[in-house]
Amino acid sequence: MKVLTLIASVGAAGIAVLGVTMATTNPQQPKYEEYAVQRLTTYLKTDFCQKTPNFLQNLIQFNCNQLVDSAKPKIRDIIAATTKRQNYIVFSVYTTDLKIDNLIPGYKFETVGAFDNFYTYKAEKK
Repeated sequence: MKVLTLIASVGAAGIAVLGVTMATTNPQQPKYEEYAVQRLTTYLKTDFCQKTPNFLQNLIQFNCNQLVDSAKPKIRDIIAATTKRQNYIVFSVYTTDLKIDNLIPGYKFETVGAFDNFYTYKAEKK
């Protein structure tokens, strides 16, 4: 009987430590915004910019990667304005409905923040 009580006590203490650790490492919205800007700018540079024809870039003296880098503050503002955070104390769920204008498709991202990390589990074109 004492062994079962000891196991239960150790288990309860372990769960309590895990809960406290998760609560203290639940990332806040500014950290999510940094993450989202980094992910979006990387996507734009590796996918969108690569699809821009070189002759078009040369014709209008346009450097897509430089444009993306210079737009980072604006991208962060847009992400901040279009993101909702649901805080569950030990983790957070961030939902970003990214819609800039009618010419560019919108996207919806759902991301979990826990243990000072982010895990985007849903990204869909709208």
